[in-house]
Amino acid sequence: MLAVGSFSAIAAAQTASDSASPTPLTAEQDHQRLMDLLHMHALRRGADGDPKSAYPANYDESKAGTDLKLPDPLLLDNGKKVTTAKMWWRKRRPEIVEEFDREIYGRAPAKTPPVHWEVTSTTKETIGTTAVITKKLAGHVDNSAYPTVTVNIDLTLTTPADATGPVPVMMELGLSAGVLAAIAKRFPDLMAGGAKWRELVLARGWGYAEYIPTSVQPDNGAGLTQGIIGLVNRGQPRRVDDWGALRAWAWGASRVLDYFETDKSVDAKQVGIEGHSRYGKASLVAMADDPRFAIAYISSSGEAGAKLFRRNFGEQIGNIAGTGEYHWMAGNFLKYDGPLTENDLPVDAHELIALCAPRPVFIGAGTTDKGDGWVDAKGMFLAAVAAGPVYKLLGKKDLGTSEFPPIETAPIDGDLGFRQHSGGHTPAPNWPTFLMFASRYVKAPTFGSSGR
Repeated sequence: MLAVGSFSAIAAAQTASDSASPTPLTAEQDHQRLMDLLHMHALRRGADGDPKSAYPANYDESKAGTDLKLPDPLLLDNGKKVTTAKMWWRKRRPEIVEEFDREIYGRAPAKTPPVHWEVTSTTKETIGTTAVITKKLAGHVDNSAYPTVTVNIDLTLTTPADATGPVPVMMELGLSAGVLAAIAKRFPDLMAGGAKWRELVLARGWGYAEYIPTSVQPDNGAGLTQGIIGLVNRGQPRRVDDWGALRAWAWGASRVLDYFETDKSVDAKQVGIEGHSRYGKASLVAMADDPRFAIAYISSSGEAGAKLFRRNFGEQIGNIAGTGEYHWMAGNFLKYDGPLTENDLPVDAHELIALCAPRPVFIGAGTTDKGDGWVDAKGMFLAAVAAGPVYKLLGKKDLGTSEFPPIETAPIDGDLGFRQHSGGHTPAPNWPTFLMFASRYVKAPTFGSSGR
């Protein structure tokens, strides 16, 4: 405790008047620093995607574990059962939030810098067959407290040109244009059909937005003294319960929603959030954190997303706690891949989904034989099932089944939805089903005399 307290005092003493930037740490150095603060000497190795490895990921359902002993989302820390919505909101939900904040994703600062939004360009164009107006925006985060770090949120907003009022918007947490171009060049099959979701959204009269999370926080451990985390910490390394990149990316999504509340072309009460893979994790955190998001499509989010940590299938906690991905999480998370295990976690993914209640959440994935076994579709389905009692307590409908459905069979009659498509690691095949699910909640906008 002395080491943690000493570091906390050093970080708190850092002021905006510092003239020299701290020497940046590599991911390996920062990872070791956290382990030292936690008095840890080693981590358990994660799973390897290579089946010929000495540590291959498990894709055998018989070895995944059946008696998972999940924490009860409707049981107070004092052992008392939660029986009313009032008890959930006032007592149980804050307990779950505290566990996620302290042990899993880290605490977002009580106060963060304001963001000034600038429209950098406005373009009239046609997407598919729909005339649209596309605005490119930059959200300039106030860095007057620590000018060494600059953060500008990258956002694009596209709305139908013939809308006569504000429209619902589906916001994707996505990759930068440069990264997308590089992926498309190297893996053309992976990107096939990826852009069609935009046309599907526009066909319903809705708009869409694309927010680039790495414009808020770099996706590596060496970048933790940069981005919004570095800006708030004035260039100093994190404390063990400080926020990681997933929560920082979620914070950026909320700042985008702040902007939408000022834009007359957007119905800010009908903004959905979607993310795939690591951005599926961040989208789920954002949905849980910010009650203003109306609906979520969480695609192939896997470990540290909608997948149950306690299941031995695909990616494991050791993968997230290693030097390549630890920056997504709070430093305290490393404990559960060292002296503690997944079974010691005070919460699991079903309770993160439960924090989204009563708002609708759709969870999707691909198949193991096409390369999406890493994210454990069944583990995410079971998490949604286990979140169901909270939805029912709040007067909503759960998945309606506890039996893992066949591929491309979608239980979407409740306020929780799920579908495993027959492809690989891509959100594209599940977009039509998600939009069908979402249409029960999202109201159609109004248009001019030309109709739609």
